[in-house]
Amino acid sequence: MGAFSRGFRDEDRKDIAQAVEQLPLGELARFRAWFEAFDAGSFDMEIERNARAGKLDPLATEAISAYRAGRCRDL
Repeated sequence: MGAFSRGFRDEDRKDIAQAVEQLPLGELARFRAWFEAFDAGSFDMEIERNARAGKLDPLATEAISAYRAGRCRDL
């Protein structure tokens, strides 16, 4: 279960899964839209934390070096 299992008891996970499974289609669509936005925001915050902590610096250095060496192409 990966990240989903951290901080959750099996009963909690089962309760959440069961609640989602029982949602009517319209509610499921609203939940899906909410969760997608929530998940994207969480991802963005993690990227920001990693950038501030310097964890992305090696990747940026590599990309800049490749660009300067002409090893890049237009997308």
